[in-house]
Amino acid sequence: QVQLVESGGGLVQAGGSLRLSCTASGRTFSNYDMGWFRRAPGKEREFVTAISWRGGRTYYVDSVKGRFTISRDNAKNTVYLQMDSLKPEDTAVYYCARRRGSFRSWSMAPNPSHEYDYWGQGTQVTVSS
Repeated sequence: QVQLVESGGGLVQAGGSLRLSCTASGRTFSNYDMGWFRRAPGKEREFVTAISWRGGRTYYVDSVKGRFTISRDNAKNTVYLQMDSLKPEDTAVYYCARRRGSFRSWSMAPNPSHEYDYWGQGTQVTVSS
């Protein structure tokens, strides 16, 4: 069983920054792509970004391109989400997730939520205007 634990959420003013972390249990973290999703109040869960198992490829939803950066440290079993130039519409609970299947190729976009099999409990990000 894999456990994912997010941290780093909080309250920030518009234009500010936060860095989220997600640490995974287990020995095979480096074999899997990882992603971040978010759910805003009253909205469906939304894909935000993903990173390949080696860290060499990333994918972002258009609304966060140029503002958010995903990275990973496989030695620490941790994936990060650096969020800059935050906007009130970024307010949501942010979840990290592990993509199903090890050593995945990126022949298809890694954004559908059904591609992910393990999820963290989420961390709240609130951006005030």
